Amino acid sequence: MTRVLFVCVHNSARSQMAEAFLNTFGAGMFEAHSAGLQPGSLNPVVVEVMREEGIDISGNKTKSVFEMYDRAEQFDYVVTVCDESRAEACPTFPGGAKKLHWGFEDPSSLATVRSESERTGSRDDILARTREIRDAIRSKITHWIEGLKEGKDG
Repeated sequence: MTRVLFVCVHNSARSQMAEAFLNTFGAGMFEAHSAGLQPGSLNPVVVEVMREEGIDISGNKTKSVFEMYDRAEQFDYVVTVCDESRAEACPTFPGGAKKLHWGFEDPSSLATVRSESERTGSRDDILARTREIRDAIRSKITHWIEGLKEGKDG
């Protein structure tokens, strides 16, 4: 069984979606986990859009990547799904895990003020953009699984 850890900043959105998709589509082949550099709380919009896919993550808890590191957990892959500068803060896990970086926009940032005069869109706009991010993550996961089956690694 291939063990994979998905890491993002708060473990509230991107890494949670990636974990859920890999455990769903790669069942029996993968054991996926997720964690954050600064764990926050689960994003309710992400829970909602994952439920639309028939995947319930509402009971998930956010976890710290550093606690996993301290427990010396071993993974075959550590995949950062945050921006590149944050990904560099991720610790190197024991056992020679292969590090991959798949940058995705943070759905949690969609509901914040971007400047004094510009606020993000309506709830429908936030849902639509979160669905796009979800779909991009799902696509990346399904292509990665197929690639690994064909002997490709990244």
